[in-house]
Amino acid sequence: MLTSAVDDAPRRRPDPAARKAAPERGAFGTALGAFAVVTIAGMLALVLHALGQHSPRFGPAFEGWAASTADSPLAAARWFLGDMTEPQFYKSELAACGLLAGALLAWWAVWRGKHWAGQLTYGTGLWPWVLTSGSLSLLLSNVVFGRMLDDGWQPTFVPFVCVAPAVVLMYGPGWRTCVTGAVLGAFTITPLALLLIPTVAVPLGLPTVVANVLAMSLGSGLAFLVARKLPWLELRKRAPQAQPSQPPSGGNPVLKDALWTARRVLSDFTETQFFANELASAGVILGVAMAFVLNPALPSYGSALVPHILFAQALTSAIGVVLWRRWYRNGGWAATYASLVSVAPAAVLAYDGSWQGIIGGALLGAVLAPPIARAISARLPEGFHPVIGNTAAMAISTAATLPLLGLLPH
Repeated sequence: MLTSAVDDAPRRRPDPAARKAAPERGAFGTALGAFAVVTIAGMLALVLHALGQHSPRFGPAFEGWAASTADSPLAAARWFLGDMTEPQFYKSELAACGLLAGALLAWWAVWRGKHWAGQLTYGTGLWPWVLTSGSLSLLLSNVVFGRMLDDGWQPTFVPFVCVAPAVVLMYGPGWRTCVTGAVLGAFTITPLALLLIPTVAVPLGLPTVVANVLAMSLGSGLAFLVARKLPWLELRKRAPQAQPSQPPSGGNPVLKDALWTARRVLSDFTETQFFANELASAGVILGVAMAFVLNPALPSYGSALVPHILFAQALTSAIGVVLWRRWYRNGGWAATYASLVSVAPAAVLAYDGSWQGIIGGALLGAVLAPPIARAISARLPEGFHPVIGNTAAMAISTAATLPLLGLLPH
């Protein structure tokens, strides 16, 4: 089962006895699982690349999509759905449908006690509220700022993956929490992103993702400052920390570690939406793969680099899980997803799918992003969600990595 730093994992300090009782995952088993996932991702990338060469080019392309939203309700609805998977750099309504279908299947299975489904939204039972609040925040962002799409792409997606779901996790379920998180997210994150793109990213020659995730970090900090003052919000009481369940003595520990690693890497693909579930991740990957095969000119901004991005994302998560596996001990957590939604795909796009961008971005992102996220999140005061540290780490590691990769020989 997967666990996370939803509330306080970065600040927990398990006692030495607990550490001895639950040793970290074995290096060999973890590496084996990581290698298996990367191999499968590489095979998928090769297949998609081959199929993309013979695509029927069915349906609309990305070019002109933003401008068409003003006159076409269908294009606007597609843009809204595409926003749900833009954090992974997919921007596709088919990917969004896959994401939602996988999450719904996981929700159904979890409620029926099916262990193969893994956890959903960290086992809190708050997934419906997380999805509702995030979707409402996304709708507000599109309604209020969508008129700017006449000028081309705008970061309308940004509130879906930070303030709204984080407020639900911190303050619990209910319509007051849901709507408050949605409003705070839409009116802090999106305006900040619109401001930081021309004032920070463009002058420094950095990709827009740096401005977007920096806006998420700063806006989330501002939103939680406001949330502390709202009389109708009350911090959710944390459940007592249960002792981590120990694996049964029987079975092959190497195989168990490998399977855990594979599931952990897969769940990283939907960590940014606060779903963190393997079925949801499988759904979004299948959805973007289908979108690419139908028309490579649509997903991932029409770059035709979906296979390269998928491989780099699997690689950066796998490297991160192997490197930082000790942080998962005793129900702990590491932000191994941070590079998956920032450094790795940004490097692929910046260096046009070259091996320099794929391998370099994946490696440097896995090395830098998780420890930076952990260091910042551990120092946040009570009532501030670790998403602040995670997104700050994305901005710092992306801003540091991409110029460095440019110094390498081509």
